[in-house]
Amino acid sequence: MGRADFAFALLVPFLWGFQFVVIKVGLADFPPLFFLGLRFVVIAALMLPFVGIPTARELGPMIAVSVFLGGLNFGLVYSGLAHGQAGISAVVFQLQTPFTVLLAWPLLGDRPLPRVVLGVGIAFAGVALTVAAPENPVVLYPVLLVLGAALAMAIGNVAVKRFGPFEPLKLMAWISLFTVPQVWAMSALVEQGQYASLFVATPTAWLAFAYTVLLGGIAGFGLWFRLIAKHSMSRIAPFGLLQTAFAIASGVLLLQEPLTERLIMGALICVCGVAITQGRGRAPTPAVPPPPAPALGATAEPPSLRRAFFRAKRR
Repeated sequence: MGRADFAFALLVPFLWGFQFVVIKVGLADFPPLFFLGLRFVVIAALMLPFVGIPTARELGPMIAVSVFLGGLNFGLVYSGLAHGQAGISAVVFQLQTPFTVLLAWPLLGDRPLPRVVLGVGIAFAGVALTVAAPENPVVLYPVLLVLGAALAMAIGNVAVKRFGPFEPLKLMAWISLFTVPQVWAMSALVEQGQYASLFVATPTAWLAFAYTVLLGGIAGFGLWFRLIAKHSMSRIAPFGLLQTAFAIASGVLLLQEPLTERLIMGALICVCGVAITQGRGRAPTPAVPPPPAPALGATAEPPSLRRAFFRAKRR
């Protein structure tokens, strides 16, 4: 992985980790699924004029990816954040990394190296340690919602790799459009006050909305799809574990959450785990190619012997 892609692989979890806190702020004024649908409407409106129409080969996979990466992933995350804590949600969502690695093995033939498995385990242990607090019981309902979102994102990641490569911005634009009816249909069934929220939302909530569109959405997923197209899932997915460290750090800075020793140790372990997954393994010894076979109809005799034979014949 080159330096630019390595930097992008670090930037994406930062954008998404910070977004956990941003979404939590926005959901104070908007219903979750309506807020999500509004986000995708704006993303689609901004991007569709600059991308092409999906081909017949791309259309079906894009719709399928929109169900997992769009409707299920984001719908469940936003609903979980509306009822749970940002830090706990960020931790649970990291299960998308082992889910992705495990699904990529049978579906893509992308078998993880033992070093990658070890790194994922260490990083996930650090993520769990970051917010482990036995004295604070966790509400199960939002945890299950975010767990479902993690599985949906893993399936979506594998589908993008399986049916791609796609143009990243084109994929993002059309996924956004296809996701809108999914989440707004659910919003109409289970939520209230959607129209009123447009007029009572505070400037802070609208600023949070702008972040989810421009940075968490267009920039984050555009870079993520680019990385998926260029690298194996077992190499890219572990970077997602860094989201939790960034999410908790954002909570400390913006929401004045306490910075504990447990949090610091967990974040360091998480980073070390990701570093292990990115270590360079021993390069395979290149095979020595066999000598080229003679062309059809040619002899295997050296040229010098053939010239001597013809000279003797002329004599």
